[in-house]
Amino acid sequence: MRYDPGPSTSNGSQHTLNGTQHGPRQKPLFSNGTNGHSTANGTTSPHRNGFSSAARSNPNSYFGHDREEVTRLLIQGLDDLGYHEAAEKLSQESGFEVESSAVAHFREAVLQGEWQQAEALLLGSEPPDGGGGVSIRNGACPGLKLVDSANRDQLRFQLKTQKYLELLEAGDSGSAIIVLQKELRPLQPEKDPQLSALSLLLGDTDRERLRENAGWDGAKGQSRQLLLRDLSSKFRLVQLLTLAKNLAGSIAPSVMIPPHRLAVLLDQVKQNQISQCLYHNPSSSPSLFSDHLCDRSQFPLRTILELNQSAGEVWAMEFSHNGRRLATSGQATDVLIYDTSTFQVLHRLTEHTDSVASLSWSPDDSKLITCSHDKTARVWDTPSGQVLLKIDYHQEPVTTAAWSPDGQSFVTGSLNGAHRLVLWSIEGDIIHDWEVSYRVQDCAVSPDGKRLVVISSECQIVVYDFETRREEYCILNKTRMTCINVSRDSRQMLVNMANSEIHLIDIDTAEIIKRFLGQQQGEFVIRSTFGGADQNLVISGSEGETQNIVLLAGIAQSDLFTPDSRIYIWHKENGSLIETLEGHQEPGCVNVVAWNPTDPCMFASGGDDRKIRM
Repeated sequence: MRYDPGPSTSNGSQHTLNGTQHGPRQKPLFSNGTNGHSTANGTTSPHRNGFSSAARSNPNSYFGHDREEVTRLLIQGLDDLGYHEAAEKLSQESGFEVESSAVAHFREAVLQGEWQQAEALLLGSEPPDGGGGVSIRNGACPGLKLVDSANRDQLRFQLKTQKYLELLEAGDSGSAIIVLQKELRPLQPEKDPQLSALSLLLGDTDRERLRENAGWDGAKGQSRQLLLRDLSSKFRLVQLLTLAKNLAGSIAPSVMIPPHRLAVLLDQVKQNQISQCLYHNPSSSPSLFSDHLCDRSQFPLRTILELNQSAGEVWAMEFSHNGRRLATSGQATDVLIYDTSTFQVLHRLTEHTDSVASLSWSPDDSKLITCSHDKTARVWDTPSGQVLLKIDYHQEPVTTAAWSPDGQSFVTGSLNGAHRLVLWSIEGDIIHDWEVSYRVQDCAVSPDGKRLVVISSECQIVVYDFETRREEYCILNKTRMTCINVSRDSRQMLVNMANSEIHLIDIDTAEIIKRFLGQQQGEFVIRSTFGGADQNLVISGSEGETQNIVLLAGIAQSDLFTPDSRIYIWHKENGSLIETLEGHQEPGCVNVVAWNPTDPCMFASGGDDRKIRM
């Protein structure tokens, strides 16, 4: 299937963010949590804190690693696992403890909302006249050890922002205004967008709306723990409305160990082994007891079956989420649903009057959306094969559809007309019409329901906040794109480029993580996807014959056509091309591939030869 025509030049990208010069957001490095085993604001680990000056006289090295670092990580890990007595015993025997008493007091001050004391403990304070004050010993508080790049004013701003939001939540707008004017404003430039966003929150008298607009879950939620985590983690994400800013972690990690550090290190060990294992495809996580390596013989490399019931070229194909059914469509007007245990046709859906270019299963697999060149989209009941809903709102071919994670709404996209990107309820009512000016080529909703990602025929990738419907940012490419997929963890998007490249892009930062090369694409729509048990693979079809110009003495002498029509599989982490498989009959394209989400040893391909190969 040819993609929507439009201008095309060499690849490149530019970032825009709603008309401003701010870039896309940087994601935090660590997952939500705090040191120890705290589970709610105001609750801390029973494990004692403070560095011992009487550490036992053991060798400083543990197989080349610092003994103190290893021991403190083990104590933290035991606490994370719930073995508090074992952690206490290891601390007593080794003489090491996870944190100093100053860190423990700072943590407690933050969790209890004692913001003046927390600031003094973090940044230091001088004793007032008479020797009183917020210092834990009624004297000068030196503050915690910070990294060299720490911005002290920014740290104050973080603490005071939490204080300000909690005052607004408590309904004390008078005190909140004082904090905004006298404590926050002096710390930032006059027209700083963070201050502007905070000022806008003054009008939110409804607590739920306040928390939603601030991207903040309240004093009794996880916000205080997140603040502690952000101060000790390598990266921090500050989010107010659609504003994002990256800050380096400021408290030295040797003073305040990042949360769940041992688990993070173990995960890095596993990920490193997976990245080195070309044929990694098991559904279980690698064991820590032995080095990990998958055998090529366990990888799906052979065609076991050909399905030839399609009446035309196969353009779209998708397994149900439970892996039990496979839906296919394309040049013909009908849609086929197969049983993947017998590969018999369960339903032949026949109500479209033109080619069916795209389809999508609902999250519970009870419904299927099909998008057709007949300018309609249809929602089908998959157990019965009956039409539940017909969308004839678009004025041009409907190119794509994507479900919300709860299955109660869906998005449709079209090439032209007044209504090109629309959100529908399951009853067929319009929830939102974005009224975009570009032609929608493909779209996807992230599994966490936070973002809608759209690619256009005008070489754009547009990312929306799916909850607020606002545009977050836009990437303008110089090469057109044909399809987009979002990973199960909602962190990455996979984009097919018309210059024979596939890009893996970080959704938060809009940075290209990997480029996958080898397949042929330039004139037709080729749909790639994630593959493997953990989506650690990338798989794509390829166009048919590719033309080569042979030059002799600088003059074109002849045109040679190199057959391709193959299937390409890459390792997602390291970008290596693992396999190139013979696809479908030459010179046609392998238009689409799909990997069974519940059977890591099964994938399917569809091509111009009207066949589906399993």
